[in-house]
Amino acid sequence: MKVKILDKKDSLSTQIFIGIAAGFFLGLGVYLGYLPQEISSFSKWLGSVFLSLLKMIIIPLIFASIIVAVGGLNDIARLGKLGVTTMVYYFFTTALAVMVGLVLVNIVQPGVGAQLNLHEIPDKVSKGGDDSLLSLFARLILEAIPTNIIKSITEMDILAIIFFAIFFGYVLALVGKKGDAVRGFFEGLNEIMMRMTSIILRLAPYGVGAMVVPIIGEVGLEAIGTLLGYSMTVLLGLGVHAVITLPLLLFIFTKSSPFEYFRNMLPAISTAFGTASSSATLPVTIKCAEENGKVRSETASFVLPVGATINMDGTALYESIAVMFIAQAYGIELTLTQQLIVFITATLASVGAAGIPSAGLVMMGVVLNAVGLPLEGIGLILAVDRILDMFRTAINVWGDSIGARILDTINNPSRP
Repeated sequence: MKVKILDKKDSLSTQIFIGIAAGFFLGLGVYLGYLPQEISSFSKWLGSVFLSLLKMIIIPLIFASIIVAVGGLNDIARLGKLGVTTMVYYFFTTALAVMVGLVLVNIVQPGVGAQLNLHEIPDKVSKGGDDSLLSLFARLILEAIPTNIIKSITEMDILAIIFFAIFFGYVLALVGKKGDAVRGFFEGLNEIMMRMTSIILRLAPYGVGAMVVPIIGEVGLEAIGTLLGYSMTVLLGLGVHAVITLPLLLFIFTKSSPFEYFRNMLPAISTAFGTASSSATLPVTIKCAEENGKVRSETASFVLPVGATINMDGTALYESIAVMFIAQAYGIELTLTQQLIVFITATLASVGAAGIPSAGLVMMGVVLNAVGLPLEGIGLILAVDRILDMFRTAINVWGDSIGARILDTINNPSRP
């Protein structure tokens, strides 16, 4: 009997998880006072270096990959089909995630009888909470159209860059052979960026692990204990969506093994967990989807950048539970109609908040405002927000990854 040798993606995933575990215990040692605070400071610096390396390649990778994907389409009508199916899929899975969150929080009711202290609310939350859903989408549309693409690139305005790259690629496909030189340039750039991603990934176990140290070192486990019921409800909801809802969709549409696909995407998911950033993880997600998940480059290069910007399954689920928890903690019982408003607002705002910094907190302000709950309630959950952010970001990336595989199958029926 042949013994299967551990392949590269297994090895990388294992190393990243070892790094995360080491970071957790180092951070706990700092929090408890057994280790010097300098370890946390150095780890924060090291994690920032790794995060900067990932951010360094985001813009050229998005720009090149989308232009190559769209500009290489022989049938330009496929772009419209891919765009429509992508948006429908993202809205559908986000709605499912919110539904899971609302059902669980109504069953568990973690906020009933909670005795918690309020934390200070960030100023940006107060400002964002005044936005209506309509104004949020109006701002989104304006921000998606760059008035100065160079400025958008320097400010890492990803939504505007995606819009310009899709438009550029569309026109490149229209001009045909006259654009071959430009197309060849971006194909070469795309290949270089993927190779750079491979090199940076070698540092992932150290960088991701280092980013965990200051988080645990500052928060520790005490905050989770205080908000145990709430934290467990969020984690349970994320688990249901990650282990049942999304894999079921993957199996129904592709007939492929969710476990095998999860193993293929594990480097991206673990990187998302450590960095708590879907955008920063994007180069790793694209690489894993194309090389391990066998998703066509033209699909991955379009679907994944869009997903990293507007698809927030984990965040939308978290928001629905958080809003209901705040209502319960204040002793306010939301009616079925109000919960329907939470469902609709959390689903739509997950897309509408894409162009706003700290989208998760701002989105929560919008949802609270929609049902008349006080924005001060956000202070109840800030203590554990950073830790839960790591989990919900991992689910966001897992949802994007499954979306890429499903949409590749739907838009390429002949694929194996």
